[in-house]
Amino acid sequence: MFELVKAGGWLMLPIIACSVVALAIIVERFWSLQQRRVNPRQLVVQIWQMIQAGQLTEDRLRQVRDGSPLGRVLAAGLINMGHTRDVMKEAIEETGRHVAHDLERFLNTLGTIAAITPLLGLLGTVVGMIQVFSVITDVGVGSPGELAGGISQALITTAAGISVAVPSLIFHRYFRGRVDELVLEMELESIKLVEVIHGEREAAGA
Repeated sequence: MFELVKAGGWLMLPIIACSVVALAIIVERFWSLQQRRVNPRQLVVQIWQMIQAGQLTEDRLRQVRDGSPLGRVLAAGLINMGHTRDVMKEAIEETGRHVAHDLERFLNTLGTIAAITPLLGLLGTVVGMIQVFSVITDVGVGSPGELAGGISQALITTAAGISVAVPSLIFHRYFRGRVDELVLEMELESIKLVEVIHGEREAAGA
């Protein structure tokens, strides 16, 4: 492996760095975007039960807000529970935009890596071919050993760049879709809470 990296030249270093960053982002996003961590099941029902029992204290509200992204969105509505339905929805939507932005954290970086690593590989190809033509200019085509270094650099960097870009692009698209699903679920749960509090939905239906 080290010999391949060495043969690829100095452009292998940023490609390897991109691969490490991409792997770290993928692992972190898999951990952070779990259903139970973002949208805990039955949270709306639990909140309604606390409201009915008169147990929704400031400490409980703080626990809801800090417990999950969904809890943060719902807490914004609960703070405005005494206001009209529109005010409550507006508070939820404003907080929801911030939460959605947080869920997309690092995805732009992952998309950038997917875009630039093939270009780094292409740059390595160009540099390798320049070396090949420099050797041809100096010693002609009669020295295969001299030509092999530039050709191997061209091929190795291209392969490395594509090898990093393909999984990065796949996971970037996957996480984008995952975030969209989670945000949609948060919207539905928030609407349930608003409708239950304002008597437009039965608590059992939530």
